Amino acid sequence: MLRNTVGRIACFYLFLQGLKGVFGAGTDEVKSVSVTEGDSVTLNTDVQVQRDDHILWMFGPQETRIAEIHRQNIYIDGTDIIFEKILQMDNQTGSLTIRNIRTEHTGLYKLQIISRGTSYKRFNVSVYAPLANPVITNNSLNCSSSSRSSESRCSLVCSVLNVSDVTLSWYKGISVLSSISASDLSISLSLPLDVEYQDKNTYSCVINNPVRNQTTHLDISQLCHTCEEGTSTVISVYLLNCSVSLRSPSGVLLAACISAALLLVLAGLMYFLYRKRKRTAQKGNVFEPHTHTVGTAQSGEDEVQYAETGFFIQNGQKKKANDTEETETIYSSIAT
Repeated sequence: MLRNTVGRIACFYLFLQGLKGVFGAGTDEVKSVSVTEGDSVTLNTDVQVQRDDHILWMFGPQETRIAEIHRQNIYIDGTDIIFEKILQMDNQTGSLTIRNIRTEHTGLYKLQIISRGTSYKRFNVSVYAPLANPVITNNSLNCSSSSRSSESRCSLVCSVLNVSDVTLSWYKGISVLSSISASDLSISLSLPLDVEYQDKNTYSCVINNPVRNQTTHLDISQLCHTCEEGTSTVISVYLLNCSVSLRSPSGVLLAACISAALLLVLAGLMYFLYRKRKRTAQKGNVFEPHTHTVGTAQSGEDEVQYAETGFFIQNGQKKKANDTEETETIYSSIAT
């Protein structure tokens, strides 16, 4: 009786091992892999290839064959445009490496090994776009009479453009103050924060996805200024933040920075012209001389020209040149 029981247990154990195959895992196992666009990723088989083993890699819902090892010979599909020249197989393990991976390589990869039996393993690969540094800007730059009552506080905004599958967060030290997330759609995110001008705490804005994160630290003394400190500081702060944005791979950030910088320069030029025109208008009356020839006389070898000089008042009523009561006429000899 005992011998029969032991035999049944042994048979059941061998049956389970057969189900696991060469992987030591069930056939329904799916491993999730996250990677940043442009990086390389290796999908490991966790086996050693034997002489007569057949290892096959497939991709997508149609299970398109992309690479395989058969009788220790490696075959890679060179006709697949998506994976052209970026696939590599290890001849000892059959592991698949994808170099310079792109977002179109996101999907399900299926591995099939035919040895003493047939075993399967699946990898769900997610490819994420590179993350740019979040940009922190001052959102309380309108120095109106109503805003002066709240000058003790500084209103800030942390922003990122054209992102997906990310979370944007404000941190005070290591504590999360607020956060906002984006789905798989490419959108822009903004997260506000109000701080005191004299706040000595450490603040930072962080963007992260399942692969990595990027952090921008807040410098209150650089970004937060009262209205009396002038608009020149505002422009310099904006250009500082814009220089951070230019390091982003996104061309939208570059275009936005250039457009906003041009608007700032145009606004400064208009203000300069307005001030110059106002100073000119405040000046007093300016007199300009006007001279015209009355006649000529000739005596011997010398010719004499008579010139009449009149004065006119700018921004006032023009005086008549021939009016002897208002205009003094001066005659002078001009040699020709």
